[in-house]
Order: sequence, then C-alpha cells, then structure tokens
Amino acid sequence: MAEIESHLKKFQKELSTGTVSLVLLAVLNQSAEPMYGYQIAKRLERGGDGLFAGKQSALYPVLRNLDGAGLLASDVEPSVAGPPRRYYRITELGQQVLAAWVKNWSTAREFVDNVLKGTP
Repeated sequence: MAEIESHLKKFQKELSTGTVSLVLLAVLNQSAEPMYGYQIAKRLERGGDGLFAGKQSALYPVLRNLDGAGLLASDVEPSVAGPPRRYYRITELGQQVLAAWVKNWSTAREFVDNVLKGTP
C-alpha cells in the first residue's frame, strides 16, 4: 500500500505542476476584484478536493512568472494587519491565453477520458 501511495503522490505532484498556471488564471478571471496570494490559495483549497492543499508557498513563484509574462498585473497595497499585500488581476492578454489553454485542456481531457474508458 505504501508503494501505491508513493506513486499517487508523485502523480498528484506532476498533475498539480502541469495545471497550476491554468487554474490560477481561471480563478483570477472569475474574481470580480484583484486577489492576494493567501486568498487565491484558500479559494483553491476549498474547490480542489485537497489537490492544492498545503501548496500555498508554491503558488507565489507561479504568480510572479505569470505577472512577468504579462498574463497578470499586480499592485502592492498596505495592509491594516500585517505586511503589505500584492494583489493580482488577470490582464487582457491573460484572458486570451486562458481561453487558448482552456481549449487545449478540454481537448486533452477528452482524449484522456476516452483512453481511460473501461479502466477500473
């Protein structure tokens, strides 16, 4: 059983790594207001059945990369309680890239689902 758990954890890590940018763009696209990292992490924990649980620190490098690529924009704002917070919002380019990624994801998901049909 430990060997199966080990393989499952490795698979979940690879799956998470491959989808985190897509999910971050989607969360920010659905948000009416800019969000800071902790808000995004909590949103992912609520909706991800534990897939992104405990991965909050791993989100920040991805957010910075998406920001650097022009897919997100960010602003630092002072916080009443604690250090300043960096708020992220999706850019127009980010929305266009998200649409292309969603189309690609849907095609890939459909292919994988078809291959897996009949697999226990």
